[in-house]
Amino acid sequence: MPRFQAVLFDFFGTLTRSVQRGAAHRGTAQLLGCTSETLAAVLDRTFYERATGQLGNAEATMRWVCAQAGVHPSDGALREAVASRHRAVRADTRLRPDAVPTLAALRQRGLRTGVISDCTHELPAFLPDLAIAPLLDVRIFSVQVGRCKPDPELYLSACRRLGLPPRACLYVGDGGSQELTGAEQAGLTAARLAAPDLVEHMVFNADVAWTGPVLGSLRQVLDLVDAGIAAAGHRPR
Repeated sequence: MPRFQAVLFDFFGTLTRSVQRGAAHRGTAQLLGCTSETLAAVLDRTFYERATGQLGNAEATMRWVCAQAGVHPSDGALREAVASRHRAVRADTRLRPDAVPTLAALRQRGLRTGVISDCTHELPAFLPDLAIAPLLDVRIFSVQVGRCKPDPELYLSACRRLGLPPRACLYVGDGGSQELTGAEQAGLTAARLAAPDLVEHMVFNADVAWTGPVLGSLRQVLDLVDAGIAAAGHRPR
């Protein structure tokens, strides 16, 4: 038996390239009647409130954001802004070239795979259309669970859905939201992805003191898994 029976991944900045808000977000701000700088500032300081889903659905959350920004768009403009933000977040999402090959290789080795993401309403809506979707056994979204990393419930929820103990799972992430520390505290093994492009990644509450395994590319996850398989094969019986 391999040491790991599943690998769980962060989404933004891990399965995707580094993320920054692109030009498409300006259209959302225009629809709401505020500057893109004002909207970005509100989005930055309210990320965790929005990512727990406590503000309601996408439209209710956007209305709350408007109040924080001091604008009061019409119902029609608000609905258009919700659709605009969905398109903008999707436009910012670029899968890493090695995301699909890595997930496929893990499944070929007999491992389960999954995503655990701190996110707002957009990701659960468009992830099913991405090329990685058929390669994921479990998807855990903070906006649906009602908690954000490093809360252990996100990791344990993934383990329960997979029917595996935490010790059988490897977690890989860029380190945002103290996710690596959270994974270890929940009983998983964790590794940090430190791909060069992540220098420009938009991140909140980074795991800056991380001293555990560090990977230079997503494909190096396979090295960790293969090392576990080799170790299991040579374990005294």
